[in-house]
Order: sequence, then structure tokens, then C-alpha cells
Amino acid sequence: MKFKLNRVLWAAALCLLFQSCEHKSKATERSARFTSDSSIFAVDESLQPIVDQELYIFKALNAKVHPQVVYAPENTVVNLLLSDSLRYALISRDLTKDEKNQLISHQLTPQVNRFAVDAIAIIVNKASADTNLTVSEIKKMLNGQAKQDKNIIFDNPNSGLVRYLKDFSGSKDLKQKNIFSLKSNIEVIKYVAAHPDAIGITGFSWLNEPTKDYAADVDKIKIAGVKDDTGKDTSGQYFTPSQTTLALKQYPLTRNLYIVNCTGHMSLGMEFEFFVRSDQGQRIIVTSGLLPDNIPDRQVSIVTK
Repeated sequence: MKFKLNRVLWAAALCLLFQSCEHKSKATERSARFTSDSSIFAVDESLQPIVDQELYIFKALNAKVHPQVVYAPENTVVNLLLSDSLRYALISRDLTKDEKNQLISHQLTPQVNRFAVDAIAIIVNKASADTNLTVSEIKKMLNGQAKQDKNIIFDNPNSGLVRYLKDFSGSKDLKQKNIFSLKSNIEVIKYVAAHPDAIGITGFSWLNEPTKDYAADVDKIKIAGVKDDTGKDTSGQYFTPSQTTLALKQYPLTRNLYIVNCTGHMSLGMEFEFFVRSDQGQRIIVTSGLLPDNIPDRQVSIVTK
């Protein structure tokens, strides 16, 4: 399996080139827009790969800013927002009506905006014969209704991924004897790479730009195809996650990624949100392999002789 490598470096070069052309005007504009050069961002830890890439370019373009990033399980991130411990977060779901009302009762009006679409990838060891699964089969496995000897592995119980799997399967608990939670997406990838009898469930972004501490493990796994046998798709095809299958809504296991902003003023968090949702920020998402909320335009020049 070959995954796309080093695409973020191309995005960095493009962003820095674009920035150099507008350096003078941006310097004056920035002094008026920032209220602080430091702020705390809470991020669902399953989104770390794409958020790290966005932050890398954002800080390169704004050398004096110092965002403090807290990566934590989704439940922890949302609780930090609700307790007014911080006012800016990136998570893989919208806030519920009750959560929004609780924030409003604290005189905090949340602004929630989607910035990308991620996929939930089903991974297996390269030695495994399991290369395709249907949505019905996945639901049965998560509900303990499938007779099979495979161990199903995912990250920690408080993560956004586990919340997604509960909603997807209709199960309040994932406590079957062959279902195990680890501590992180990287641990899931490493486990599946070492165990041919395992099926791992992880965020797609962890497979596109692996760091050196687990890149060798990514080479030992493969992504299973998934067919939606419960919806309107009558093609009968199995699809793996990609920008194309996400854009065409062919791959059935997807989730939206959101920025939640409760600052209410021109803060560092709002400046970062503007960047992520700008043409520059959306191009970084393109290079990451995820689907941007707004697909940037591409201009192609054709020279004829």
C-alpha cells in the first residue's frame, strides 16, 4: 500500500509564497485583528494529523503567535468547553442543542463551522484475507451478532471515533468479548500491523501522512473496501476512502470535522479559524487526503502550438 507522502511540504511552499506577496498589508492588518498572541485550543486527539499540519503553516506565517494546543478525547474537549475552561475547540461532531443552550446560558454564543470531511477507515493486516466488508456486516460485528474470530480494535472509549461507532451501530456499549479499546489511533495501527487476526477502526487522516514512529506499521496494513448494502447505493461496489469517494458520497463511513468558537471577538482562535477555512487552509486539507469543506479552485493553462 502506498500512501501520499510529504504533500504538506508542497502546501507549505505555496502558502509561504502567497504570504510573501502580501506581507506588508498583512502585518498592518494583523496588528488590528489579534487581541492576543496566545490562546488555548482543545482538539479531539483523533484529528491531530490534520490540525498539526494546519498549525505548522499558520505559525510559519505568523511567527509571533503561540497557540497552546491540548489534544484530548472528544468527551474531555466538550466538557472543557461547557465548563468555560476554554472557548475554542476542534471536534468531529456538531454540538447538541442542550450543549449550545448550556453555553448560551453562560453568555457564550457558540459558532460551529465545518472545515473538512474525514473517513472512518477499516484496516486489516496485509496477511488477512478480509479485504471487503458491508455496512451490515460491520454493524453486526460491533453489536456482537457476527460469528467470527477476529478481534476488533479501536482507540480509547471516550474518543469521537467510539461515539461515532455507537451512533453508527445503534449500540450504547461496545463491550463484546472480541472488541477492545486501546489508547490511540497509532496503537490501533501498530496492533493490526502485528496481528493478522485483527480488524482495526481508525481515522483516515492517520494513514495518509504517517510519522516515522509508525510509518513502518502503516506499510503492513491495508484498507478494507466497504459496500453500503443498507442505503440507496445500488452499484454493488466496495469503496475505500479517498477524496473522490468522499466527494461523490460513495464511501459510507464518513464524519464531518468542526471548529467550535465561543470567543465572540477577534481572538487568536478566530484568526486560526479564518485561516483553516480560507483557500490556503483548505488547500492543506486537500494535500492531507481529506475532503475540504470548500474545494479550492484549480486553474489549468493549456498551451497549444
